[in-house]
Amino acid sequence: MFYTFFGSTIFITKGGTEMIVYFTGTGNSKYIAEKIEKITEDGIIDSTKYIKNNENPTLNSEKPFVFVCPTYGWRIPRVFDEFIRKSNFEGSKKAYFVMNCGSDIGNAEETISILCKEKGFEFMGIKEIIMPENYIAMFPVPSEEESKSIIQKANPIIEKAADEIKECKKFEERKLRAFDKVKSGFVNNIFYKKFVKADKFYVKDNCIGCGKCEELCMLNNIKLVDNKPVWGNNCTHCMACICNCPVEAIEYGKKSVGKRRYLCK
Repeated sequence: MFYTFFGSTIFITKGGTEMIVYFTGTGNSKYIAEKIEKITEDGIIDSTKYIKNNENPTLNSEKPFVFVCPTYGWRIPRVFDEFIRKSNFEGSKKAYFVMNCGSDIGNAEETISILCKEKGFEFMGIKEIIMPENYIAMFPVPSEEESKSIIQKANPIIEKAADEIKECKKFEERKLRAFDKVKSGFVNNIFYKKFVKADKFYVKDNCIGCGKCEELCMLNNIKLVDNKPVWGNNCTHCMACICNCPVEAIEYGKKSVGKRRYLCK
């Protein structure tokens, strides 16, 4: 249920159930959030709609908040981190984090723990979910059959996480692996500084000027000029534009050429 007071949006879940807040570019996090929702019967919202409208809502839930998101450079996406920092959370002070990734989430706990302390949350743990790789600007994308297999393997892990959330149990503490701190620290900083840019995106002649990329860009970084998309300098590399193009007219330098576009539906 939504309320608006003095220009601020307030979302209050029915019956005080947990609230699932997800961030997604190509659907992996949405899939996980909806699967959790079916088990816990919670309220669910898409943070990217608020981010696109530059809104910082007040979210109210009597039971734990559940944040579902992808892994960007072995941390939660910086834009999602900023959304959580700027939004207001009332009611429950418990917070779960469910992160999907193509390989691992590194030492994401460290920055999430700091975030939770700053927001006054009790950190209930983090769950790592392996999902199909969607970062076609850098990595290979699994085939359709491989993607289905990866999701099938992820389902019981998602269901277990949902059961633990429903019972308000803390997630089991993860064991850090070699170089996890380096990946989530030094490498993350290099990743954003050197790679998270929009300058290599371009559109081919088969673009139909439908505007879907502009519509989906959560940071409003794409504008249609003469019915062709033009990218600005504010990109988070969510891959929503390139993977959702109905005619696959968008490329990212040479890295994406010939690769399958991935969407979790």
